Amino acid sequence: MDYTPEAGSITMFSTSWCGYCRRLKSQLDAQGIGYTEVNIEEVEGTAELVASLNGGNQTVPTVIFPDGTTATNPSVADVRTRLAA
Repeated sequence: MDYTPEAGSITMFSTSWCGYCRRLKSQLDAQGIGYTEVNIEEVEGTAELVASLNGGNQTVPTVIFPDGTTATNPSVADVRTRLAA
């Protein structure tokens, strides 16, 4: 499955218990940045995808940008900058 988001938005892989994920979501909401959240504990194959992007670690939040690049636990400022590029 392709998780590459539409222009101007991101795909964020998360878990239900991740504090960093909750913080990033609230910051994205406050900034009006669109995102699709994918819980790696609920969606088959996504934990492995996240691990493949993070040197074998299931680190969340992991974000995919429209250009296909990724970031692990980015700041909302980094997300905004990369979406504007």
